This record gives sequence, C-alpha cells and structure tokens, in this order.
Amino acid sequence: MVQENAVKGGLRGLGHDDLGRPRRVKSRAVNGIDQDIKLNEALWLLGERMAALNS
Repeated sequence: MVQENAVKGGLRGLGHDDLGRPRRVKSRAVNGIDQDIKLNEALWLLGERMAALNS
C-alpha cells in the first residue's frame, strides 16, 4: 500500500521555502525503472529497521 501510493505520487505534505516558511508540497510519480528500484530498496530497508526496533 505504501509502495503503491509512493510510486503513483500525489502524497501531500508540508515543506519549507527558502525563508523557512511552511508550504504545501505534493510528491510526483516515479516514472523511471531505476527510481522505482531505489524506492523499493529504501522502503524495504525502512521496514527492516522498523521491525528490528519493535523486536
């Protein structure tokens, strides 16, 4: 579910501009296969580390 939403894009969040003021941001879809692989590896690593913290 997280992977699918991250790949499709459109996730909303809060970022900051150059002056440190809050601004709304939205993620872009992943189009390249290399970006997709890097994202999957990062999500896998994050999941492993979270599992290690819980055990």
